[in-house]
Amino acid sequence: MELLTAADPYLKRRDRALELLEAQPHASEMLMLYVALLDAWQPALARVRNDPPGSGGLASAAVREILPAVLDATQSAGPALLREAVLGRFHEADLEALVERWLVGGELSPTDQYLARASAAPLLEALPGLAPNTSAVADERHCPHCGGLPQLSFFEVSGEALVSAPRRLLCSRCSATWIYPRLVCAGCGSEDTARLPIYSNAERFAGLRIDACEECRQYLVTVDLPKDPAAVPEVDELAAVPLDLYAQEHGFKKITPNLMGI
Repeated sequence: MELLTAADPYLKRRDRALELLEAQPHASEMLMLYVALLDAWQPALARVRNDPPGSGGLASAAVREILPAVLDATQSAGPALLREAVLGRFHEADLEALVERWLVGGELSPTDQYLARASAAPLLEALPGLAPNTSAVADERHCPHCGGLPQLSFFEVSGEALVSAPRRLLCSRCSATWIYPRLVCAGCGSEDTARLPIYSNAERFAGLRIDACEECRQYLVTVDLPKDPAAVPEVDELAAVPLDLYAQEHGFKKITPNLMGI
């Protein structure tokens, strides 16, 4: 896996977020914050790429180079409750220990989770070889690079008319992707298709759906790129709030909440 170069993929994500701000106003608060974070991450990561930390220096690099920009972005574009909570933790918490705990897969409060993930995940994506493996098991439900759980799944665009596009999972920690079977639960591995319900609202979200599992009562958002080629999975997932709420009202829990805690 290569290091990120130039402005990609952030420009593509930013452009898509701005499109969805108009098309999906229900998600405007999250998308505005996401755009502010993208704008904050880019220059900070440019500095880190010029002087990359060792694997033992990820937490300190995240706190030194990324976290101040995350705080500024959150204060300028985040909702009031998050702004207040983040500011308090910025002044009170042991920030390096907080990020280190996230890097090793430890439990964190929602505010600490946001701060740590917003500061460290961009580093793991930009410097994938440094990501610590957090999984005690090696299976196809965990990221092959860092052991993280999937944030979402997506169907790629197939280059052949009669061939189904592969399904990929996208890591919630380092944003790596890997191929995963279409008709298998990403949470527990169940292959009982009768207990793998799919929920969608094609009129409102042409390329989004919920893939749920009645065995483990978990779900994730799937982005169907053949149905919506303009979609950018990690951005469109943020706009899927009505689908998230529908799944949660029916008793399902998301495999991994996204950066915004949904």
